[in-house]
Amino acid sequence: MDWSYIQGILMLAGINLIAVLGLSLLTGFTGLFSFGHAGFMAIGAYIGALMTASPNSTPAGLGLPFFVGIIAGGAAAGIVGYLIGRITLNLKGDYFCIATLGFGEAIRLILNNVQTFGGSRGWPGIPYKSTLPTIIIVDVLAVIFLANIVHSRHGRNMVAVREEELAAQVTGINVFKSKMTALVISAVYAGIAGVFFAHYMTFIQPKMFSMNKSTELTIIVIFGGLGSISGSVLGALVLTALPELLRTFDIWRLVFYGAAVILIMISRPRGLMGGMELTPAGIRKVKAERKARQAAKASLMALNEPEEGAGLGEGKGA
Repeated sequence: MDWSYIQGILMLAGINLIAVLGLSLLTGFTGLFSFGHAGFMAIGAYIGALMTASPNSTPAGLGLPFFVGIIAGGAAAGIVGYLIGRITLNLKGDYFCIATLGFGEAIRLILNNVQTFGGSRGWPGIPYKSTLPTIIIVDVLAVIFLANIVHSRHGRNMVAVREEELAAQVTGINVFKSKMTALVISAVYAGIAGVFFAHYMTFIQPKMFSMNKSTELTIIVIFGGLGSISGSVLGALVLTALPELLRTFDIWRLVFYGAAVILIMISRPRGLMGGMELTPAGIRKVKAERKARQAAKASLMALNEPEEGAGLGEGKGA
């Protein structure tokens, strides 16, 4: 297998991972399911391309450095996420999912009709700026930042909101603020992923950011394990590479892909990691829980043995 082909898969997995990490904070740690994150990716992709594209190749380009495009794309997605949050975060349950779904499709339809960015024909001529080392560095920074958020007071508040919103509110947690923080951070992550995606493909089209992309990101989060950063990393790697590994099956590859995901979810209902982290502390926690279960089982067996012995003794005496 050609190294450039493997490198391309790793780059796509790394780009997906950036968006998945943000969605993991919103869905896995805060309990808000979103089916519109492709819209945030689209905003980041188009704003990033606007910053970096050469004015000679497209009239909309500004020809600025790549890092400016990354900052602008992430910031634009974050601002839109804040505005959407002001409108939708008071909605409960399925209504929030429907609202985010409508947002994602609205962004796609708007971009279809903005001829400055090429409309439905797409936007060619975006400079190739995304490299594997750059993507890996951003992935590592994204994981570190997310881990710090999760283990901070804000992260604990988000988990409390996920577990029981009413109880969290009674204890003094600002539920709306926790949700808004998670949504804005996840939108920024998705926007940055969109910038890298645009500068990897060098061509973007609104249909690249359809509901299918949002669904794919959500599936990766659930597949890896809700509430697990390590699970998000493994999920992004596995589910990005799996369709390519199944490419030899031609038109049947997506069927086998879906079947493989279903089988894994049946065998691991809580996802690959099930909320566990592949860190020294996480491994120690799993070992401690396993020892506690074994000790409880041994104690239960010890309590049952005398009762069985007493019964046998009574029978012999009689």
